[in-house]
Amino acid sequence: MPETDEPAVSVTLAEIARIAGVGRAAVSNWRRRHGTFPAPVGGTDSSPQFSLPEVENWLRENNRFKSPAGPLDRLWPRFDALGDRDAMGRVIAALGLGHGEPNIVAPEPALTPAERALLDECRTVARQEGTADVFRFLLDRWLTAHVRQITTTPEPLAELMSELAEATAARVRTVLDPACGTGTPLLAAARRWKKARRLVGQDIDAVLASLAAARLHIEDASRQIETKAADSLRGGTHAGADMDVVLCTPPTNERDWGHDELATDTRWVFGLPPRSESELAWVQEVIASLAPDGTGVLLLPPTVATRRAGRRIRSNLLRTGALRAVIALPTGAAAPYGVGLHLWVVRRPPERTDEDGLLLVDTGDCRATSSDGRAVIAWDAVRDRAVAALRGDRMEAAQVLPPIELLGGEVDLSPARHVPAARPAASGAELQDAWTGFHTRLDRVADLSRALSALSPSSGAPLPSVSVAQLEQAGAVTVQPGRPPADDLLGRGDRPDDAVPVLTMHDLMAGDRPQQWVAPHVLPNSGLTVAEPGDIVVVGAQRAFDAWVQEAGRVVLGAQLLSLRHDPGRIDPWYLAGCLRTPANARRAGGHASTSSRVDVRRLEVPSLPLDEQRRRGELFRELAAFTGSLRELSNEGTVLGGTLGELLATGHLRPRKA
Repeated sequence: MPETDEPAVSVTLAEIARIAGVGRAAVSNWRRRHGTFPAPVGGTDSSPQFSLPEVENWLRENNRFKSPAGPLDRLWPRFDALGDRDAMGRVIAALGLGHGEPNIVAPEPALTPAERALLDECRTVARQEGTADVFRFLLDRWLTAHVRQITTTPEPLAELMSELAEATAARVRTVLDPACGTGTPLLAAARRWKKARRLVGQDIDAVLASLAAARLHIEDASRQIETKAADSLRGGTHAGADMDVVLCTPPTNERDWGHDELATDTRWVFGLPPRSESELAWVQEVIASLAPDGTGVLLLPPTVATRRAGRRIRSNLLRTGALRAVIALPTGAAAPYGVGLHLWVVRRPPERTDEDGLLLVDTGDCRATSSDGRAVIAWDAVRDRAVAALRGDRMEAAQVLPPIELLGGEVDLSPARHVPAARPAASGAELQDAWTGFHTRLDRVADLSRALSALSPSSGAPLPSVSVAQLEQAGAVTVQPGRPPADDLLGRGDRPDDAVPVLTMHDLMAGDRPQQWVAPHVLPNSGLTVAEPGDIVVVGAQRAFDAWVQEAGRVVLGAQLLSLRHDPGRIDPWYLAGCLRTPANARRAGGHASTSSRVDVRRLEVPSLPLDEQRRRGELFRELAAFTGSLRELSNEGTVLGGTLGELLATGHLRPRKA
């Protein structure tokens, strides 16, 4: 029999659990209790790997497919077996590109025999599930697995870039992205301009260029799609391309972008970019690619608007009218999420610039609070302000300045430097709202304090106690320690509605809401600890020791956090959480060497009471939790009120009463 290069597909315990539709603990029990369970074929003692065919046979023979995962979930372990980012990406791209479509020009993935065999399996599944669904599923899993290696443009931002281009472009027949990555901006353009006949992308990474073409083909198979694997700066292939729209999220902070070999390039009509200003090289590449009435939109770091090394080029962009607008985005719009990025809107220099000026728009304040209290970007507000200002409407936090006012000094083009705030920092209406919020919280605290102050001390004998370890042995509670998620599972930035937040000790110590999240589809095979509504969450560190009943949806628990899942027929959750969080418990169960000592949760003790009495006391603990929470909210409202009063006093909008 001829040998094959197809790799043996192996799976972890977590992946077996996903395939079988059970928890990971169930798979560990099967392995321990059944001598026929397949032996490991690789991995380590703590993370063994098993042959997928052997596992599937065992599951069938032992009738363990209780709620088996679908064909898509069972397909992914075969991609993991390839063990290489590019190999996985090539197979996914080949699936999306189809069989030599005549309207697609793209890097053709060169597949090994193993990759081609996997592609055949994907096409078999696609005939049942639909090619588009299989492709999108695999692409999403691939991007999640390699989130630290691949930077993508968030879809709301790509849509904004296309809408800004639409506000100024005369007509759109051709669209280019010279650093297309996986093609999100081109995809937004395809959805906005249904009649655009030609979509062109280029990226130095051939796998990404192929995936971009595949995504566009899946979106609309009738388009003329061209992607190429090449360096747009060194190749210079788009100069004079007469593109109607160019959307670009270029790489940043690059030193080796071709400064020396490109010193005499004809694209540098605004000046040779310094070695440290690769972003300004991309700006000129985009402008050189545009038709006379075309529009380019680039996503750039805010330092491009201020760095001294780029002052000369910024000056020339202003003088010629090639730079039409700079729009400051809210912090967290895209990676890197810790800074507020800028969008630059550029064009070919117009013949007359006498009446032209630079539009500066600041959308940094366009934020909102989600239903679960998270601060998120208000993308609708960002679009409304930026697009309307670009179309010529008068908008708050937007201003057109003549170049002469910007050309002095460092030629700082940061909108926040020149544009008035969207509205006064405080107003009479805001002051009234602040007082209303403060009095509302104050009344709430007073109401709760009256109810709790009615409780009187008792001199009865101490109640007998039981430890968490004893409750666990009796099956009344299940203790699940948290663990840090792997980096390739974490999402950052704006959290999708269905994503599950990750709570860490850093969040608790900083007083912040969870900053990271994981997609729900990765939870079944991740081995992570998820606290469900009704579970008790315990902080296992003395410096932040606490316990509470999880109420607002699911949350993934990081290191030093634990979930206690209780039997509702034996334990009242509010009673258990209230007893666990007492300072005496923390002293009893923790070390005393330092404030960083850990708390042994199983040593925590709870008075042993009948369930009815637990519930009565649990209601009091619930009121106590509401009281302490209202005190924190009152403190926050007081801080807001104090800031508003100070702002109005400082700006002369408050005056003291006459004596």
